[in-house]
Amino acid sequence: MSADATNPAAPGPVAPAGPRRRARPRIDLRRLGRAAVLGPTARDRLPDAIGHVAEAHRAHFPEADLEPLRRAYVLAESSHRGQMRKSGEPYITHPLAVTLILAELGAETTTLTASLLHDTVEDTDVTLDQVREQFGEEVRYIVDGVTKLEKVDYGAAAEPETFRKMLVATGSDVRVMSIKLADRLHNMRTLGVMRPDKQARIAKVTRDVLIPLAERLGVQALKSELEDLVFAILHPEEYAHTRELIAENAGRPGDPLTEVAEQVRGVLREADVPAEVLIRPRHFVSVHRVSRKRGRLRGSDFGRLLVLVNEDADCYAVLGELHTCMTPVVSEFKDFIAVPKFNLYQSLHTAVAREDGQVIEVLIRTHQMHKAAEAGVVALGNPYAPPAEEHTTSDGERADPTRPGWLSRLLEWQRAAPDSDTFWSTLREDLAQDREITVFRPDGGTLGLPEGATCVDAAYAQYGEDAHACIGARVNGRLATLSTVLKDGDSVQLLMGQDPASEPSREWLDHAHTPAARIAIQRRLATRQSAVDRGQDADGGAAPSQADAAPSQVSGPLVTVQAAGPAVKTAFGPRTASVVVAGRPDTAARLAGCCTPVPPDAITGFAVRGGVVTVHRLECAAVGRMRSAGRAEFGVHWGETTACRVTLLAESFGRPHLLADLTEAIAVEGVEIISATVAPPAQQRVHHTYTLQLPDAARLPALMRAMRNVPGVYDVSRTQPQPPGL
Repeated sequence: MSADATNPAAPGPVAPAGPRRRARPRIDLRRLGRAAVLGPTARDRLPDAIGHVAEAHRAHFPEADLEPLRRAYVLAESSHRGQMRKSGEPYITHPLAVTLILAELGAETTTLTASLLHDTVEDTDVTLDQVREQFGEEVRYIVDGVTKLEKVDYGAAAEPETFRKMLVATGSDVRVMSIKLADRLHNMRTLGVMRPDKQARIAKVTRDVLIPLAERLGVQALKSELEDLVFAILHPEEYAHTRELIAENAGRPGDPLTEVAEQVRGVLREADVPAEVLIRPRHFVSVHRVSRKRGRLRGSDFGRLLVLVNEDADCYAVLGELHTCMTPVVSEFKDFIAVPKFNLYQSLHTAVAREDGQVIEVLIRTHQMHKAAEAGVVALGNPYAPPAEEHTTSDGERADPTRPGWLSRLLEWQRAAPDSDTFWSTLREDLAQDREITVFRPDGGTLGLPEGATCVDAAYAQYGEDAHACIGARVNGRLATLSTVLKDGDSVQLLMGQDPASEPSREWLDHAHTPAARIAIQRRLATRQSAVDRGQDADGGAAPSQADAAPSQVSGPLVTVQAAGPAVKTAFGPRTASVVVAGRPDTAARLAGCCTPVPPDAITGFAVRGGVVTVHRLECAAVGRMRSAGRAEFGVHWGETTACRVTLLAESFGRPHLLADLTEAIAVEGVEIISATVAPPAQQRVHHTYTLQLPDAARLPALMRAMRNVPGVYDVSRTQPQPPGL
């Protein structure tokens, strides 16, 4: 049996007392225990022990078939019979309690069936094959996923692999994580008989892992109660103080929330807007945060108003009436209906001020939005059933409602991460983010990003690994560096190069805040380093490759584009048959990326690993270093084939479309662009560096003339090798 599942507690820290969002009936474990011990009665009659589950389930699904629940309970009860919890209750009370939590949240029948059985395969003789035979493949798969999660070691040393296993199971079917969250909530409710050190360990894992996941899966009801339970265990003194504050406020006369709620009801009645106005008390952690932020608390700080309506349009009608008839606090308005949050959350947020200065926060949403806000993915139904209506994202793509955008991205991160530690560290950073911004794309779509995200993050959020080719951005219509930090509501246009083999700069990691960006960059850099490690140049450095000749990177203010060239490659880089090694006509030779020699340059060669000779211009700085190091030097000369690679520097005045005109001029000459680095204007002057593949070296003078003829270009020259020491 899993430690967390079988060692829940009795007295100790129980669910915090005080006001809650709505009264959820607490499970009478003794009553359940007695009913469970009695077992099922007639074969087709619903056992008394799951009557409360059936009632909660039928509240959400009036026509639900309860037969699978009856059969699942019968199997679970008979399998767990004789097993006891440390609290002294029959073990069957645990899966019953977990199932009730999910039923109250609106989980569908298959989830509840799997929940009743979720510990049978781990703790009894029941097998997965039996589950499949009696309940079908879906239930078997969910039970198997929960069983695997129960076997995961939550010790600190195992955290990275723990998360990877959790997300693999969750990603295939989010209902696995729904059951895990409900399982943890019931265990946290009954944690008191454990040793204090074990209580603290479980509470910390709940705080660091499961609460952030509940937040991102939109299960607010579970998240809030888990937060309060963790708060009571890890911060008992602050919890006790917060409890006193709530009790003191409850005893004060003239509750401002009640008074304003009645005003709102009157305003909406007069406007003939059908609505339900509720007082939504803050949970303990929320009150604690507000008290730390504001100091002395007033009556309005202990809760918010919740207005529930039938249609989306009614939400805006309520907003209009409140802002017309009461004093709105404009800075508090947020529209999460037009732009939903990443975890399915939708609501209008506003606030109104009383004459005494107290500010009342108001949430406005439909009943369906409220269900999604409370239960998140738990209430979204069966992921295998055809949807009643299409759920679409802002860019028009079909969205799987059981895999919200964050969960889908999470699975991509775990697949792409080069190792578990990278995945874990970047994921922990993401889980720590509790605020999100929305930026707008030119096509009308939106991107949800954490606060502090940059254009680098936007590029990877929109294009995935194709973002390696990003060369810049426009933010609100103005050119911006990729390191620019984005603000909520910004409009972002990403400028992309054309080469799919482009590589990011290591410096991009300094500007990347999202796991998607960091993992993609780290993965590409690791791949590049692995390739470099397989071969080295004659001067002891990394073997030049297409990327080394002109790296595709943004280094400081530089912007670089890279395009694929036709050069034949060995494992060590570009190779050309236009150079012959004296006395060794069959030896492979390649042109050095540092000086890119072309006919009729004077050249020499040096041996590198693998029997390849690298060819340098005689004036190249590397030649002196390799001669001083005693490297074997070979005589080389140009052969009959004159295809070559060359690097040119173009200097120009800044003007619109200059880069497009230059690249067009190069293309007209029949020359391939391998890479292009463009520095931003300095005193209205721009430096362009192009590495080019010419089919014939004789075309070089004509190419340089064509580039000089482009309006605004005042010089084109070969790049000169740097002198030694530079």
